[in-house]
This record gives sequence, C-alpha cells and structure tokens, in this order.
Amino acid sequence: MLFGLDGVEIGLIIVFFCLFGGILSGFPVAFAIGGAGLIAFGIIAALDSAGLLIHQAIDTSSQAYRDIVGTGVRPDSISIFRYPDLPRLAEPVFPQGWEMAMDRNLSFLVNRINERVLAGASIETLLAVLMFVLMGITLERSKIANDLLTTMARVFGPLPGGLAVSIVVVGAFLAASTGIVGATVVTMGLLALPTMLRNNYSPELATGVIAASGTLGQIIPPSIVIVLLGTLAGDLYSTAQEARAQSFGCSDALTYLGEPAVVSVGTLFQAALLPGILLALLYALYAFGYALLNPEKAPPVVFAESTQTPITRTEGLTWFLGVPVALIVGVVLLGNLGLVGTQDLTVSGFSDAGQTASLRTSVSEACQAAMIELHGQSAWDFAVSEQQAIDAAGGVAASTKLSVDEIAALRETRIANAAPIGTGVAIILVLIGMVLTVGRGVSPSRDAKPLIVGVIGLLLMALVDIVLISPTTSALLSVILLLPPLALAMYGAKEAALRSAQNDLIRVVFPPLVLIVAVLGSILGGITNPTPAAALGAGGAIMLAAYRRLRDQGESGAVILWATAAVALAIITGMNFDLRINQSDVGVETIVAFIFAYGCYLVALFGLLYGCWVLFKGGVLSPIVRETAKVTSMVFTILIGSQLLNLVVISFGGEHYIQQFLKSFDNELTVFLIVMLVLFILGFVLDFLEIIYIVIPIVGPVIYGGSFDPKWVTIMIAVNLQTSFLTPPFGFALFYLRGVAPKEVTTAQIYRGVLPFVMIQVLGLAILWLFPSIVTIVPALMSN
Repeated sequence: MLFGLDGVEIGLIIVFFCLFGGILSGFPVAFAIGGAGLIAFGIIAALDSAGLLIHQAIDTSSQAYRDIVGTGVRPDSISIFRYPDLPRLAEPVFPQGWEMAMDRNLSFLVNRINERVLAGASIETLLAVLMFVLMGITLERSKIANDLLTTMARVFGPLPGGLAVSIVVVGAFLAASTGIVGATVVTMGLLALPTMLRNNYSPELATGVIAASGTLGQIIPPSIVIVLLGTLAGDLYSTAQEARAQSFGCSDALTYLGEPAVVSVGTLFQAALLPGILLALLYALYAFGYALLNPEKAPPVVFAESTQTPITRTEGLTWFLGVPVALIVGVVLLGNLGLVGTQDLTVSGFSDAGQTASLRTSVSEACQAAMIELHGQSAWDFAVSEQQAIDAAGGVAASTKLSVDEIAALRETRIANAAPIGTGVAIILVLIGMVLTVGRGVSPSRDAKPLIVGVIGLLLMALVDIVLISPTTSALLSVILLLPPLALAMYGAKEAALRSAQNDLIRVVFPPLVLIVAVLGSILGGITNPTPAAALGAGGAIMLAAYRRLRDQGESGAVILWATAAVALAIITGMNFDLRINQSDVGVETIVAFIFAYGCYLVALFGLLYGCWVLFKGGVLSPIVRETAKVTSMVFTILIGSQLLNLVVISFGGEHYIQQFLKSFDNELTVFLIVMLVLFILGFVLDFLEIIYIVIPIVGPVIYGGSFDPKWVTIMIAVNLQTSFLTPPFGFALFYLRGVAPKEVTTAQIYRGVLPFVMIQVLGLAILWLFPSIVTIVPALMSN
C-alpha cells in the first residue's frame, strides 16, 4: 500500500486536492468541478495501472466471514471498520480496469444528465429555480429594497439597535420575495451600511447583520437551496427506505413504514417556514441585546417624521391587531360550529373502498420483528386487531358503482349538512373586512361613513348567502344575488385602500407582500406545486416592477392594475364554476363562465406583455434576462460537473467506503452529527451548490436511510448550508459585502462581525436538534 494507506483512501485524497485546487485556480467553479473530476480520474487510473493503489477488501470466502454471517449479521453491515480483524484480499481500486470504469462513468453521466437536466422527472421542479431567480432579480431591480429599508428604518430606528433590527426585518422580507443572497447583500450593503456608519454604529455589528440577514433567503421559502435539496432528498429518501425495508425482509417501504416514502419540495417549504422565522428572530434579538449592552455602538436614530396621520397606541392595537384577530378567530369558530364550510354537492358515482388496517400484518417474521421495533408493540397489536375485524366482516370492501337512488340519497345528505355560509364567501368577507379595518386604522380621524357602507355590504353578503342562496342554487344565480352587496363592500374597500396607500409602511410593504402571499400561499396551502407558483411569482414581479417604473415616470399604471384584477377574477371564477367545456353536457352557465375566465386570462396576458415592454423600453428587462440566464446556467453547469465528480468517486469505490465508515457507528445521532460537522467545516471552503451536488449524494443514502424524519434532516442540512455564506475565508456573502463596503471598513472587521452570527446559526441548529417539532409542526397542520 502507498504510504500505508488503502488505495481507496488515497483516491479520496486525490479527489479532495484536485477539487480544491480547481476551485482555487481561478477558473469558474462550474467548470473547475468537472475538470477536477477528470484530472482526479486520470491520476487514480495511472496509479492503479502502475500497481500503486491496492484496496484491502474483506475476503467474503473466508470462514471467519461466513461465521459472522451465520450469527445473523446482515452482509451489508459487515465492513473493515466494524470487523478490522477479518481476512483481507488485495485488489486494484478498479477491479475490471480503468477503461471499463470510464465507459461506465460516461454511460451513467449521460443517463443522469438526461434524468436531472434534460427530461427527467425532476426537471419540472428544477424549472422553479429559473422562475424564482427571475422573480428575485426582477424585484431587486424594482428598488423594493430601497423603499423597505427607508420605511423600516423609520419604524425601528428610535429603538436601541433599531437600524440593525430593521436590516433583519428587511432581510427576512427580501428572503421571502427574492431569495437571491448576492443581490440582497449587495443592495443592503450599498443602501444601509453608509447610513449605519454615519450614525456611529459599530462596523462589526453593521457588516455582520447585513451579511447574515442577506443569507436568510437560503432558508426562508421560496428558497432555491430547498428546491435543489428537495429534488435530491426525494430520490435519496425513497431509495434508502426501500433498501432499508428489504434489508429487514419487508417487501417494500410502504409495508415497513406504514406510509409512502415520499418527501416533496412543497412539504419542505412548509417545514422551512418556522426555522427561517426563528433565525430572523435570533438575529434581531442579538442586535437588540448588543445595543443594550453597548449603547454607544448601536444608538437609537430618529428619522424625519412621515406625513401620515398620527394614531394613538390604543387605536393602533384596536384596528391593526384586535379587530383583524377577532375576524379570523370568529370565522374559525363559526367553521367549527358548522356555520361556515363547504357547500359542494359533488357525489362520487362509486362507494368508498373499505378501510384497511393501519399497518400490513401479512408479512414475514423478520419483517414483523422490524416493524414492531419501529412502530412499537402497541401499534402492531392495534393493526392486528384491525385486520381481524376486517377479516371477520368479509375482508376489505371493494368500491362499487352506486345506483341512481343511492347517489340521490347521498346528495340529499350533503344538502342537509351544508353550512349556511360557504367557504368562498367567508374568505371574501374576511379579506374585505381586513382592508376596511386597516383603512380605518391608518386614518381613524377621517369620516367613517364610506367604511360603514362597506361593513353594511359585508353584512348583507352574509345575510344573502344564508337566506337566499342554498347549496342547490346555481353559481350564476349566486353571483347575481351577491353582486349588489359586494358592490357596497367594494365601495368601502376602495376608500379604505386609498387611505391605506397614504401610509408609508402599507404603501411599501403591501404590493410585494401580496405577491409573497400568492406564491407561498399556493405552495404551503397545497393548491399547486412550486413550479407554477414560481411562474406566478415571476409574472407578478414583472408587473410589479413595471407598475413601479410607470409611477416613477408619472405615467398611468392602470393596465397593470386591470391585469392584476383579471388574475384574481380568473382564479375566483375557476373556484366557483366548472370550466371544463369539453364535456358532453355543458350548460349555458359553464360556457358564460368559461368565456369570462378566458377573457380575464387574455387581459392578464396582455398586462404581462405590456409590463415586459415597459421594462424593455426602460432598459431593465435585458439585464434581468441576462442575469437570470447567468445564474441558472451556473446552477445547471455545476449540477453536470458535480455528477461527473460523483461518478469518479463511485468508480473506485470511494462512495461505498465513506458509507461503510458512517454505517460503522451504531447510533444514528452520532452519524448525523458527524455529517453535520463535516458539512459545517466544508462550508468554510465550498459553496452550498458544491456541497449539495457533491457531498449530499454520497452521505444521503446513510442519513436518509434511518428513522429520522426526512423533513427534519433536509431542513437541518439547509440551515447548516446557510453558514457556508458566512464562514471565512470563502463565505460568498463576505465577498459580496467586501465589494461594496466603504474603504474604512476593513476585511478583518467584516470577519469579526459575522462570527457572532455564525454562532447564532449553530445555536439555531441546536434548537432545531432539541425541538424537531419546530420543523414538523407546520407540515403536520397543513396535512390535516
């Protein structure tokens, strides 16, 4: 053996040095990774051909090996790390020659590129990366960060460390709307850092809070990191759990786990929501605490007062907190009482299939023992009792076609149980009610009569829905009946919106907030998957940027407003009418609704194209498209290069060697802690993209093949990867900030400034480790 090391160990060291040499060479990272793989393979192949790389493999034909297998130990758990005294066989690292390994690598590379880049199942999800990048860059060019920083500084500035807290708030807001770390850090560095320094803020605190807040886009959804991690996590978790189930003698993962081995990007977005908010709160608490302990380094700053109407604290609490909470809680309580709910009368033409047992019980003894160990004896006994009851009743009832009389009876039951107020009407009541409440809150001294008219309209809408509209009322007649009171409500809402537009905070926050709610709400609520939601966000960002530019030029933005209204009307129409006109029995009502929805679609499309023209004419669209193409091309090129590097590691047994080392530990927590520590250390020198595409596929089969919740595992990795932007010497956020920071701010000050926030990241990981429900509670609530 060369230098007393195993040949596979030497191969891993060669790959390691080639990778870091390529990254430090100055070549673009996307090409350096692939080049490192080619160079490493050539060096390893040359050493292997010279007979210098010898792998000491376990002799599976030895009596000692057969004795261990005979005791019931699974062959896949036998390794040189667990049983170092087993007889060995010396063999080349390429048992069939490097030529065969190269042919296999090229074949696998073509297949993987086809699966993950060109036409595979994950390509639709990866398209969300393109859309989210386009959305983020467009919003960044629309000067949204400038307005947010100015407004938040006025709100939080008078507090100790208020400017730093405002940076955190803006960073979290931009994370949910742009998600582009470089753009966020550069923008806040240019706009906020000089202001903080002029107001005697410590350079360490100022640079640290800007760099850390800019990285929140990597965890707060919609996050590109989570999209990329999610596409990998889904495959890794499914494959690892299938292998785990079969190793225990079960037929598949569904049998062993009792549920499908699936994890989606949408579910990961739900899981990342609270951890992202937690990190933002920890950043803000640190800034506030630092200011209290060092008031001279983070003094309060009072900016010029705005022109908005002053309000008392009581008025603010009443109209901005009390009444909105009462509205939401009231509707929820009415829903629990059965007064608000669905009025859908759709009845399936088939009966429900019989309920199966919670766990499959017709399994082998080995699988039964494994399932009892996983789920517990009580869960197994309960499943057995369920299966016995099902068998006594004649087995699982199959779904059968219902007769006309049975369908009519089910329909009558639905009519009898329908709620007096439909869910759609209740949502409209709450949304308009919130607008009226905010309009009253921003100007409590102005005439309340228009707002009272709006409230009367809402009450009449509820009354009409209860008295005149039944579940059997057609959708067209329902719309006609609701239009008069809705017109009154919209009259009040229009006046409330005009008053709210005069408030600096609402005027700045509301437009991007609506876009964030539309994108995240559709994903978190399970309405659609991330790719269509990202497309909605990209289109909305283009129209928002175009509207902003038109207003800056003193031109009318009516076309954009009408297009936005058309999108809302099309969605509402689709929710209340069956727009499938390709059916055999299409009524006049459906045709009218389809024509109206199609007209709304054309208006929205025209508004989007008009927005593109406005941005193109202003010289904004071309840089946005170029930057989007640059970022997404980098992502996909790194994906291809990392696949090549991974295949090189696999070809000489490096992946198997690392996985055997991790599996040699009996405690899952120990294995995961080792992986997290390695990822943290790699974050000092590697970008998150390299770690995702190079390291995660190697360690993924081990960390996703255990009993941990895959959502928790993925979010822990995502939070860990976020530190790669902050850790010296190669933290990208530090480079971005160094490039725009004034000359009087030294690199050493930037490094010292981010260290407390790196510690906060570690604290956040510790909190998520101790309280995993922070990650899992939102997906659990959404699924219910």
